[in-house]
Order: sequence, then C-alpha cells, then structure tokens
Amino acid sequence: MPKAIANVSAVDRAIDKARDFLLGAQAPEGYWVGELEADTTITSEYLLFRHLAERVDRERERKASRYLRACQLPDGGWPLYAGGPADLSATIKAYFALKLAGLSPDDPAMAQARDLIRRQGGPVAANVFTKITLALFGEYDWAGIPSMPAEIMLLPRWFYFNIYEVSYWSRTVIVPLLILMDRKPVRRLPPDQGLAELWPVPRERARLRLKRTRRPVSWKNFFIAVDDVLKLWERHSPRPARGRAIEAARRWLELRLAAPGGLGGIYPAMANAVLALRCLGYPDDHPLIRNQLKEIEALAVEGLETLHYQPCLSPVWDTALAANALVESGLKADHPGLQKAAQWMLDEQILVPGDWRVKRPDAVPGGWPFQYSNDFYPDVDDSAMVLMALHKIETSDPKRARAAMDRGLRWVLAMQGKDGGWGSFDADNNRLVLNNIPFADHGALLDPSTDDLTGRALELLGTVGYGPEFPPARRGIEFLKRAQRDDGSWYGRWGVNYIYGTWSVLRALRAIGEDLSQDYVQKAIGWLESRQNADGGWGETLASYEDPGLAGVGDSIPSQTAWALLGLFAAGQSAGPAVERGIQYLLDTQKADGSWEDLLWNAAGFPRAFFLKYHFYAKYFPLWALGVFRRAQG
Repeated sequence: MPKAIANVSAVDRAIDKARDFLLGAQAPEGYWVGELEADTTITSEYLLFRHLAERVDRERERKASRYLRACQLPDGGWPLYAGGPADLSATIKAYFALKLAGLSPDDPAMAQARDLIRRQGGPVAANVFTKITLALFGEYDWAGIPSMPAEIMLLPRWFYFNIYEVSYWSRTVIVPLLILMDRKPVRRLPPDQGLAELWPVPRERARLRLKRTRRPVSWKNFFIAVDDVLKLWERHSPRPARGRAIEAARRWLELRLAAPGGLGGIYPAMANAVLALRCLGYPDDHPLIRNQLKEIEALAVEGLETLHYQPCLSPVWDTALAANALVESGLKADHPGLQKAAQWMLDEQILVPGDWRVKRPDAVPGGWPFQYSNDFYPDVDDSAMVLMALHKIETSDPKRARAAMDRGLRWVLAMQGKDGGWGSFDADNNRLVLNNIPFADHGALLDPSTDDLTGRALELLGTVGYGPEFPPARRGIEFLKRAQRDDGSWYGRWGVNYIYGTWSVLRALRAIGEDLSQDYVQKAIGWLESRQNADGGWGETLASYEDPGLAGVGDSIPSQTAWALLGLFAAGQSAGPAVERGIQYLLDTQKADGSWEDLLWNAAGFPRAFFLKYHFYAKYFPLWALGVFRRAQG
C-alpha cells in the first residue's frame, strides 16, 4: 500500500509539471505547434530549388549546408529517419546541394558520399522525384523519366486514372509537374558543378529504361509497357489537346494558389508550383509566386548556425491533441487555456468546398485542416481530433461550438468509404493498382481507408454518443475486424506503426461501446503486452513498414509508450505489472521542465519512403496517458 500511494503522488507531480510545460508552450492566439521534422531531403531540395528559381542566398546556403553535413552518416550517406540506413536518393540530393553550395568534391565527406552513391547504382537507381530534380539541371535525360503527359488534366471522371483518383498530396505535386514535364526546362550548370562523377558508368552509356519485374505478367510490367507507348505517342503524335491541357493545369493551379497557406500546405507542391508558373511566363514578382515563396520560408527552422526546412506545419493537429491531453489529465474543462484553444480551433474550421467534393458532391463543408490554412484539403484525422476536443471543453460560446460540431460531424460521416473505413483527405481513393505506375515508385500515390483513421472516426462517434449499432459505426467496426493482423495488431498509416494503429483502434472500440471481452480485442491486448520492452516502455522501428516482422519492436520512446498505455487503458487494463512498468518508464524519462523527448522518429509521411518526427508528440501523449491512469486510480 505505501508503494502505491508513493506512485500516485509521483504521478500527480508529473502531471502538474507536464501541464505547466504544455500551457507555457501555448501561443497567445490559443494554438500549439511543434516542429515537424523530416529527413534532409526537404532541406536539400530547398537549396536546389533556390538555384532553379535563381534566388540563391549564400548565407542561408551556408547555414543549411552546415545542417546537412551534421546529418551525414559514418558510411557517407544520409538516412530517411534517425537510426535508419543510408538512402540513395536522399544522399544524391544532399551531395548535389552541398556541391552547388561550394563544397569541393574532394572533401572527404563528399568523396565518401560519392562512393556510396556509385556502389548503390548511381542516379539510375534513384527514385523518380530525384531523377526529375536532376533533369531540371540537365543532369538526367528527360527521356528516362516516366511519362506524365499534360493531357491527364483532361481525362474525365469516369476514366480509371484521373487526377481525382490519386491522393491530395499526389495531386498537388503532380499538376505543376505536368507543366514542368511538358516544357522540360533545363538550367545548365558549368561542367565543374555537374554530377558526372556519380555515374558508375559514363552517363551516355547508362541504361535508363525502367526495370521490369522477373514475372512477365504483372501490373508493374503492364504499366511500364503503357509508359513505353506514351513516350512514343508524345514523340510522334501532333497532340492537338496539349494546349488545352496546359491551360487546364494553369487554371487548376491558379484557383488553389489563390487560397492562403500555399499549394496543399506542403513544400514539394509549393516549390513545383513556383517553377511551373515561371515556365508559363509568370514574373517573379507575381502575387501567386510571391505568396508561395513566403509560405516556403515559413517552414524554416533557423538557428544561429544552422537552417533546415519542415515539409509542412501542424498547428491544428498539435492543438487538438494538446487540448485532449490537457482535459484527459484532469485540467478543468473551462480553463482559460482550453477556452482559448477552442476558440482558435473554431476559427480554423473550413466552410468552403475542396477537392473532396468531387467524390462527395452532396456533403456540406465542415472539416478542419492540418495546417494554419488549407481550404481545399481538410482531413478526417484532424477533424475528428478537433471535434473530440471541442466536445470535452466548456467553450465560451457554446451555441457556436454546437453548430460547428454538428457541421463537422456530418462532414466526417460523409467521408466514410464504401468499404466502411475512412481515409484522410478523400473518400474511396482506393484504386491500389495505380501504385504500380512507374511514376509512383514511392508506393504512396493513393489515400485509401486505413486502420488508424477508421479508429479515429469511430472514437469520435462514440465520444459524441453513438453506439456500435449505429450503421456507420457497425460498418467501421467490420472494416477493422477485416483489417486486423493475425497477431492481433492493427496497421498505423500515419504513426509508427502497429503500436499506433492498435492504440487508435482500441480507443475507438472502447468509445463506441464494442464488447471488449471478444476474442479479437483480447488478442490485441495480448499483442500490446507482449511488445513491452525490458525498461518498461514501448517502441517500434520505422523498419516495420518494410518488414512487418518488426511490428512493435524497437527502442522505447515516450510517445509510443503512451500510445501502448492508452490502448491498454481503453481495453480496461488500468492495473497490473505491464501498466505499472509503463507508468514508471514515463516517470523516469520525464525531463526537469515537465516535458519528454522522443529520441527516435514517430510518424510516417509515406510509409517506406518519407518519415516524420513530431516534436510535440512527446509533450502531450505522455501527459494524456498519465492523466487517464490517474483517473483510473480514483
């Protein structure tokens, strides 16, 4: 008994410190936003973009180069995430950026990177987006790039492949690329700045044709054959619709560039848009170009000596999660900080239609975005988390909050897919065969229903009072039953990985009122408990996206430990050795200022290809877990 009292006292102190830290980090306007860290690719691309746009800033280049050099691995490469192996494409971009910034190829670090690039196959073995970047500098032949003719803009909705059958992030990146790949601009470099030294064989002798699979009959081989036909067509056809297609792309871009927040709110789309507009003759001082440049610079994380860039900003997501964590930790629902956060979130609701309207023409707008502004692309995850936070907070304007919540809930319900699940930004964006087209070598062209997003939507429905017999909820539960892995876990599309997915689903099943004694739920509980580390925490390597055998395996970090504990709590496991050891891990790893730190990365942008580290995940998820635990102790 004395030990239990001491533990409760320690938990109370930890909660108080964590709350104080989080409230102290709140912006005066009411939101929270932490750094969203990506690998060095974004910073490398930024430096290369500056050269393409003829906007080189040597001081920024110097600071970004210092950052790139600090991130290089001992083997000479650059990884996609902390603790990961060298990635060829990331290494090529970092090498190229450093070379254009003035670092000599004879520098030992550059020589080491060059050796690694050549050993791994050189530019021919890089991904498509790297090849496009090199082609823009004349360092790769445009003929070796998979075809994406501008006429794609004119394909009707009934055609199997059209721009609304790919994800929002693919769409916003592809449309400006259609213009660039049509015009094929090249900014020639002096010979001493080129990349001839990266080719294992002389460039003119390199085989640029796309590699087929060994199996003669496969979707990948089919689409490579289609690519061969398209290349012949582009070369020899008069293409009477080409001008109309470019004009359609231009109009599509102008409409979305006029909205605040930058194209799609993501770096690659904004940079591509600037280059595309310049190709079309827009002057550099045009408001659309100036605005994209301003939004790009808003992504900078600048210190005294270093500079790097985020892929986008996450204020709505961070604010909704922080608010939920604070309420769940026992902070009064009418606390001024929570009321201010609620007011800010209400102001961010999107009340105009976006691209999602193509699939859901009758739905009324009412979702929330991820970024400060992203009117065309609200998403289910942010919307559900905001709505749950608003439901728990006593707002200063309850009438307005009720109306916003009703509208937001109807939008989330409308975004349910025909399979019973939910995706992020679009409904029924699930023609998975399209991931085999050569242009989609990152394997993330689409936005299908996923376990974690379906869990989030169901948790929302349960939070606002619906039960398991509500038809959308029943369809969502059936989706999750089909999606569960044999070991009992669920996949995490947006957080790493099976720990994240399993936490999301167990929270959903608890909230919606599903019978937690069922075998499939108990199997998930057993899986979570079996993945606890010797130090009491939980962790999962990002390599589990490549190798599912690594599900739930990795060094412990606070955010993943909190997810596992929240999953166990949701399933009714609020006591016992696993819980006690997990809580003790959080107590032991809390910093003096009340926060925690994830030393490893915790999220996925594109599984297997692009990863993220939310710096605030370790600030609010442990608080959330401690709060739920403390409440369970009475």
